[in-house]
Amino acid sequence: MKKIFFIVLVLPMLLNAQTKAKAKSAPLVKKAIVLPAKPIDGFVINGEVTGFADGTTVALLNGQTGAPETETTIAKNKFTLKGKVAAPDFKVILFNKQPPYLTLFLDNSDVKIVTTKETIESPFVKGSPSHADYEAFLKTIQPYQKVFAENAAEDATATTQALQAIENFIQQHPTSYVTPLAIIRYNQLADDAAKMETMYNVLSNDLKTSAMGNYIAQQITEAKKNAVGTVLADFTQPDTTGTPVSLSSLRGKYVLVDFWASWCRPCRQENPNVVANYNKFKDKNFTVLGVSLDKAKPSWVDAINMDGLTWNHVSDLQGWSNSVAQQFGIFSIPQNFLIGPDGKIVAKNLRGPALERKLSALLK
Repeated sequence: MKKIFFIVLVLPMLLNAQTKAKAKSAPLVKKAIVLPAKPIDGFVINGEVTGFADGTTVALLNGQTGAPETETTIAKNKFTLKGKVAAPDFKVILFNKQPPYLTLFLDNSDVKIVTTKETIESPFVKGSPSHADYEAFLKTIQPYQKVFAENAAEDATATTQALQAIENFIQQHPTSYVTPLAIIRYNQLADDAAKMETMYNVLSNDLKTSAMGNYIAQQITEAKKNAVGTVLADFTQPDTTGTPVSLSSLRGKYVLVDFWASWCRPCRQENPNVVANYNKFKDKNFTVLGVSLDKAKPSWVDAINMDGLTWNHVSDLQGWSNSVAQQFGIFSIPQNFLIGPDGKIVAKNLRGPALERKLSALLK
């Protein structure tokens, strides 16, 4: 439901998988020392992998889109992938067109990979200096895996330690193409657009114009839209009975303006959390206003009833062209704004335990 950088989507899963796999295959990880390779015109990946039959496909996927860039097959436990990258970038190697994935930060080097079907997430990689930086970054954040989980419980100490560790990595690797990834992960925890922009501004032009650098620039631009502390503009749309409902009619309360749709699976998965918080805080000057990006009214109403969403709901039934979504630049869902009694934005995109923590702090 969300058009996002592929790495941001898959990395939490991959990091968790890598942690588990490394724990099971320590001898293999101990061998995985990446050495500088003699520069070549493009990259060559020579792989050795056991556990797959001859003819099994091996695809190198773009880290931004997930699209295949080059493909080959395994023959006698070996494969070779060739190509050229404009700049070092995150890639995913997929065997037999299905997970688990092998993650690789690839530059134009002569790269050696050794792994097995059971240890794909923990390969022995040699020859790519950028991948050496990538492994160093994974080692940096490995002790703090739990704080990156989408529904992680609050742990201020671990979060502070993780942020400091990532910032240290950024300072120690100012020219690495992995550094933009570190900035992305930093902001995932800090949710601090000003800090993200400060980190971005010290990057070289090459890093700023890399795929992940461009993603950071996009995030900075989006963060400046409807920024925390500004008044969320008023809007009016019809509810399920056709009656016009305005955001301003709820002025004086804390309001979670929740953008969702019946067809959006992540939205539906988050709904029980919103219901729980609504029930907990509705008698403490808090309510929710749902803005649906549905097109079919029956589906919209059925989802409201099925999920027990007993607050106000509005929609013009124009899908992604919903006028309120267009007004606020909503191009992915779920998204939400928490506004205060004065109409100013207090927080954005609060999900999981983060929503309850914020409401508990505000509505004591």
